[in-house]
Amino acid sequence: MIYHLVTKAEWDVRPDHPYAPASLVEEGFVHCSPDEETTLAVADAFYRTAQRPLLAVLLDETRLTARCAWEAAAPAPPPGVPESTLFPHVFGPLDRGAVIRVLEVHWDEEGRAARLKAAG
Repeated sequence: MIYHLVTKAEWDVRPDHPYAPASLVEEGFVHCSPDEETTLAVADAFYRTAQRPLLAVLLDETRLTARCAWEAAAPAPPPGVPESTLFPHVFGPLDRGAVIRVLEVHWDEEGRAARLKAAG
């Protein structure tokens, strides 16, 4: 299971097509995280000002048609994530048929990503 963060507005744009974020064109892959704890650290470090709601799409990497490679963060992982953590990078669009669950990032009173809960 791998996790991908995306705003609900972005995720809902073309629900009948694979999802291809800007990072796929800009960097050649889709950023994902290996687990819930890392996903929350990524949300806290990079998505505090993102449009809400922010979703965590849980994907079965065996159902993806694009190659998934586990790679080190460059230049470094977000605060609180060990340097040894490998991140799944998907080198193509995310197949919606690979989606197992969609969760929503919930924020604490200080604006930090605190937990994932059922979306909606």
